[in-house]
Amino acid sequence: MALDVVTGASGYTGRYIARRLLDAGREVRTLTGHPGRPMPFAEPIEVLPYRFDDEAELARSLKGATTLYNTYWVRFGWRGVGFDQAVERSLALFRAARNAGVERIVHVSITNPSLDSPLPYFRGKAVVERGLEQSGVPWSVVRPTVVFGLEDIMVNNIAWLLRRVPLFALPRRGAMLVRPVFVDDVARVCVEAAGGPDGSVIDAVGPEVFTFRQMVETIRAAVGSRSRLVPLPSSAVTGLARMIGLAVQDVLLTPQELAGLLAGLVTSDGPTTGHTSFSHWVAANGNALGRRYASELARHFRAA
Repeated sequence: MALDVVTGASGYTGRYIARRLLDAGREVRTLTGHPGRPMPFAEPIEVLPYRFDDEAELARSLKGATTLYNTYWVRFGWRGVGFDQAVERSLALFRAARNAGVERIVHVSITNPSLDSPLPYFRGKAVVERGLEQSGVPWSVVRPTVVFGLEDIMVNNIAWLLRRVPLFALPRRGAMLVRPVFVDDVARVCVEAAGGPDGSVIDAVGPEVFTFRQMVETIRAAVGSRSRLVPLPSSAVTGLARMIGLAVQDVLLTPQELAGLLAGLVTSDGPTTGHTSFSHWVAANGNALGRRYASELARHFRAA
């Protein structure tokens, strides 16, 4: 049975990639920062911890794999692990994959990365893509925009706020276009990319384009909220997000995320690759959205 390695198969995008591979009859191994976390699959999969401190061991954990699906990244810096460390760890994975004889790397990136970006998140993603190109391993890059699904944090927490606050703050400046893509569509694009041409770069984008306000309005209607949407200066939005983050002991929104949204970096003019309509999906799942707050720190840091 052919073996593939998926980083973070107990997480968000990684679990959907792993699910598709298992359904296709492939053997799956995962590398994770949470090796004690239960896997969300009926089928057994091998679970190994990341060994970024030992590249020889990291290579052994990739031995025998046909394809490495890499979803590893950090949303923000926390406890000594920031974007610079995420870049180095990603490049270590690519070196280990080459040394292990992995035949293909499918790397999950972000729309509009740039080596010249003033935003470390987008610049770091571009540095990782350049390192992948130079890795010596055949590769594909998948660049998703805003990803939605039941396990999503951003859409869920927008719904959570809309259920609870009378006023919802929106950045005043710009249209801020988004083109949300369903998480299983991203997984499908990744699995298809493994069999596609070497060096392919694919934007994973859905069939609908919204302004950020329209996206929030769509979520508001689905959850039955009467919250009023109030345009405010960007500094006020990030300040309110920081206050709410302190209350829930989490990071709700980073200034970089807002800057990327304002700069139009979370959309793409490329062809539609995701088939699932955000508006239809939100309407069908509105009753489940925002019932509980989804904590980034609890999911990715405190759980470690």
